[in-house]
Amino acid sequence: MNERSVRRRAVLAAGAGAMGLAGCIGDDDPEPIDDGGEGSEDAPEGAAELRMQTATSTTAAYAANQGVAAAVNENTDEIFVEAQTSPGTEANIGALQSEEAEMVYIQNWSVVDVQEEVEPFDDLDFSLNQVFHYYDLPWFFCSGNEELSSIADIGSETTVSPTPRGSGTAAAVETALGYVTEEYERVSEDYGEQASAMNEGRLDVGMGTYMNYEIVPGWLQEMMGTVDLRLLEVPEEALQEWEEDERLQAQSFPGEELEDAAFAPEEVWGVEFAYNFVCRDDLDYDTVYTFLETMYDNREGLSEYHALLARLEDEEFWLENSYENVPFHPAAADFYEEIGIWNEELERGEG
Repeated sequence: MNERSVRRRAVLAAGAGAMGLAGCIGDDDPEPIDDGGEGSEDAPEGAAELRMQTATSTTAAYAANQGVAAAVNENTDEIFVEAQTSPGTEANIGALQSEEAEMVYIQNWSVVDVQEEVEPFDDLDFSLNQVFHYYDLPWFFCSGNEELSSIADIGSETTVSPTPRGSGTAAAVETALGYVTEEYERVSEDYGEQASAMNEGRLDVGMGTYMNYEIVPGWLQEMMGTVDLRLLEVPEEALQEWEEDERLQAQSFPGEELEDAAFAPEEVWGVEFAYNFVCRDDLDYDTVYTFLETMYDNREGLSEYHALLARLEDEEFWLENSYENVPFHPAAADFYEEIGIWNEELERGEG
């Protein structure tokens, strides 16, 4: 894969919206080879329970987590991982609060809300600890309207769906677009409906994503097959504004990587959101250590369970895009130190 351009701080401070990935990735995305993470098997006697929550059942996030669970459960009897569905990251934090899950994924926009004690995160009885980086989602603007080549071309009569209303990414994407214009007609189209909406002239500008800069979701493939999809440029002035906004992360990838697009600039710029697994600070040390050790020892086969897990074969990816001011669980810190990838920029939890 070609090298990506980056405009970020050393570690992330903010990112996607409170409801996270739920609904972002549809059921056209790859399914896991093995469904052993659904909890259908009986846990080995004496095994510690590790319930992991991601998103809804039709998402790649959940399917890949099933793969993680299967890989761990097939290779140790010390812990038993159960992949669980969830409406999104707000619910995931609630599951940690109610102790209905031991480990959940969230994203950096929600992390800031937790740190600032924004409702409903203003009365938590635990501290967040990081465990490992799951994946990245860059969101970029795209259009089937041949008159548009840049987000600077958006006008008062341009229909724009900066992800559906209520989605996790909406607030951040609207903020990013606001640095260029607030004069547009805000509409709301589900991801799988964007192709038909563009084809029927009901939508001028929608959003695309490129999971881990490797996987094109099925609904984006449909868009590129339905209309002459144009990936829109971002003015340099807007990129500078994004860089200065502590709650946005700007990143790009080579336009040639989406070869089915009708037009793509040399660099496709978008707003990136990082999804990491976190846990309560009081989660059992041995459970976390055994989980990481087992997954790490079997990392070269993770992509056989789901393509989204391929990046975890690279040990450096496990600490990529860590959240600022969120310590790592002591067991995770010790494990990463043992395999030689821990660095002093990261914070170790007290535990």
